[in-house]
Amino acid sequence: MSLPIEIVFGIYLGVITGIVPALVAGTLGFVFKYVTDVTIPGLGVVVLSLAIAGINGGLLALNDETIRSSERAPAILTAIIVVLMISLYAHSQGDRLGASVPKRISLKQLRDRTLSTDVIELVGGRGRVSVEVTGEVNDMEGYPPLPAETRRAILDGDWTFPADLPLLELENRFTERLQTEFDLADVSVRIDEQARATVSAAPPTGALSKRVPAGKRAVSVSALVPTGIARGDVVRVISPDLDAEGTVLAARSSGKPEPGAGAPAKAAPVGGDDPDPDGDLVTDGGGESVAAPPAATAPTTTGGEGRLTLALDRSEAAALLRADRGRVLVLSRGTRREYELTALLRRTGKRFRKVSVAAGGPLDGHTIGEAEVREAYDVAVLAARHESWTIAPSGSQQLSAGDDLFVVGSRDALDRFAEVAA
Repeated sequence: MSLPIEIVFGIYLGVITGIVPALVAGTLGFVFKYVTDVTIPGLGVVVLSLAIAGINGGLLALNDETIRSSERAPAILTAIIVVLMISLYAHSQGDRLGASVPKRISLKQLRDRTLSTDVIELVGGRGRVSVEVTGEVNDMEGYPPLPAETRRAILDGDWTFPADLPLLELENRFTERLQTEFDLADVSVRIDEQARATVSAAPPTGALSKRVPAGKRAVSVSALVPTGIARGDVVRVISPDLDAEGTVLAARSSGKPEPGAGAPAKAAPVGGDDPDPDGDLVTDGGGESVAAPPAATAPTTTGGEGRLTLALDRSEAAALLRADRGRVLVLSRGTRREYELTALLRRTGKRFRKVSVAAGGPLDGHTIGEAEVREAYDVAVLAARHESWTIAPSGSQQLSAGDDLFVVGSRDALDRFAEVAA
């Protein structure tokens, strides 16, 4: 036969005998790359493929004597080249697949849904997504209907979140935000890949009772209420029979706010549940009431005569119930002394720094007094950790390599100390 026919026959023979070597080479390449992150050398692939192809070719030669003929040398050579090309290609594809397949695949990763890239906005180099509440805000089964103003506020709200969150986490974030802003009893949120949310919500129930700590009682008392009291403030109520301290749960005063303060004109409720009898929120016999715009800051009292609801112990609550009025003193919560210390040192040009004792340095194996840290480096050691933290360590504090120190001093002194000792 002519040479072109021999080459075509060799290609045919190479494809038939190269299927098994290609499968073996591709599988081994994938397994080695995925498990050990090692690529099989090309020479190893060639040797393995020729060995397997030789077995296949030998089996074919047993069935067809013409293959063993010396006149078939061009076809056999072409078949060998085809086998090697197929095997090397299969190995490279298996190696690439082994490098791209994730090493750890959990059921949680398979379950997580993500947002479509069409709804992601880039702001300041970071992605964000605006969730849109579609349809009506549904009521939760077993709860009273949601007020119309709350329903409208949820629909018209601006709900923006980071775009790198999976949808399950995004739903949890949206649920927590709705419960926090509207004090809802229960919320169910479902968000699809296009950032469209379906919301079901239940109105708050027992708003005051939920704020009473365990073991406390809520008691209201009439008093001259100072301006600016908010929920969570600690006050002292003085009556003829009692001097008690408690946390404010709700407050209302009758003072009028200054122009532009953003407070209600008639009264300033703080966390209370009673409506304002003189307010403007009225209906025309069936229409929905119009909610006042929310204040920009936390609601506070505007001063004047009013009532406070406090969380007190059982004995103090019983005594305060017998009092007609009380005098209210707002107590200071104090300040964090460590912040005051930090501000004081910064005003004098001092800085803090955490350093580690260097092995073989002037502090390794010595005490703070022996190393003369203050005299030699003009820094003071505020805390040291050898086995545990020691605040304001004495000069006998032993130091060794790897110990952590909190030191204070000028910026230049800290730099010199870090270069030499840490």
